Amino acid sequence: MKQLLFFTAFFLSINLGWAQESTLKIGLLKYNGGGDWYGDPTALPNLMSFCNRELNTNFASDPGTVEPGSPEIFNYPMLHLTGHGNVIFTPDECRNLKLYFESGGFLHIDDNYGLDTYIRREMKKIFPEQEFVELPASHPIFHQKFDFPEGLPKIHEHDGKRAQAFGLFIDNKLVCLYTYESDISDGWEDPAVHGDSPEVRKKALEMGANIVSYVFSN
Repeated sequence: MKQLLFFTAFFLSINLGWAQESTLKIGLLKYNGGGDWYGDPTALPNLMSFCNRELNTNFASDPGTVEPGSPEIFNYPMLHLTGHGNVIFTPDECRNLKLYFESGGFLHIDDNYGLDTYIRREMKKIFPEQEFVELPASHPIFHQKFDFPEGLPKIHEHDGKRAQAFGLFIDNKLVCLYTYESDISDGWEDPAVHGDSPEVRKKALEMGANIVSYVFSN
């Protein structure tokens, strides 16, 4: 109940004109299993800065780092998970994450390449009766401030596969977005990290801002 009341109050503040103080953060999920949860260190700071300019948010300059079993996850209406390798959630972490989702929290998972097999296995522990559902290009998350008529943009190439966005739901509410074969968070990083063109970075940041906008308005 405490967590639910927190989220209710938080989302009311967002819908009334976003947060008024620079204490709002996105939480970077620090998971176990050996995968590089710490990848893309400049990604979230750049995304939050972009959202402050384009969405009039008041994000702090740095994200928070939080473990999936910690009660601190309830301080973050949006969590972000990325990496290239193995992910393991313990039973206690799965229960905590399930409560987080049920309380109104949102998780964005971005496959940096190599995460797919592991994250599907672990999310199945939390949602045993669900499979990831591909979001159509008509989904509202692609049509917030920035319009993506073809759906999730392709930022980096790996296997020649198309970019896909998948979702998990509670009572028809999207609570987990999984972006696959896009590497969208790589596009949020500093320009020198991957050498992306300004056009590619702009596209990635705009889609990231759409995710934030969708989370804070639904």
